[in-house]
Amino acid sequence: MLAVPRGGVPVARVVADRLGVPMDLLLVRKLGVPGQEELAMGAIADGDIVLNQEVARHVPQHEIDRVIESEQAELHRRNTAYGRTPLDVRNKTAIVVDDGLATGASMRAAVQALRQRGPGKIVVAVPTAPAHTCRAFTRIVDEVVCVTMPEPFGAVGRAYKDFSQVSDGEVRELLAAGPGDRPGR
Repeated sequence: MLAVPRGGVPVARVVADRLGVPMDLLLVRKLGVPGQEELAMGAIADGDIVLNQEVARHVPQHEIDRVIESEQAELHRRNTAYGRTPLDVRNKTAIVVDDGLATGASMRAAVQALRQRGPGKIVVAVPTAPAHTCRAFTRIVDEVVCVTMPEPFGAVGRAYKDFSQVSDGEVRELLAAGPGDRPGR
């Protein structure tokens, strides 16, 4: 079970506990357009950069480079903050969990980075996403599990009663928790 922090961690903890499997993180950061940070021009994970050329072509290269440098620094900070040792996924089924997909840019970067670790099978599992995004992932992973695909989609946060930010402390607690442990949220 590989959770995309921070929002995917509470979701992945529940799924990992139900399946009785260990959980780790797959660190990934969205590359937001400067001034419109919620608009993804790509994502970065473990040094792998995936750009959405349709969006990125409208952003000057020096701005793209600045955003990449900033997000690489945040990935390094999070890796240090979470103090983790990555799970060995070689020849195993890796289930990548996030709190939802919108464009899928972050998940594409996560999958690309994960492939380099040699899993036997990659499953993307999310509570919510647009149907077209889920269909796109069926071409790049072995399986996609998505609980709801509302039309119109709108945003990931619409699928939740509470879509508040997950803190670094909560991530550490959820990583340390085992089956049956339920750190507060």
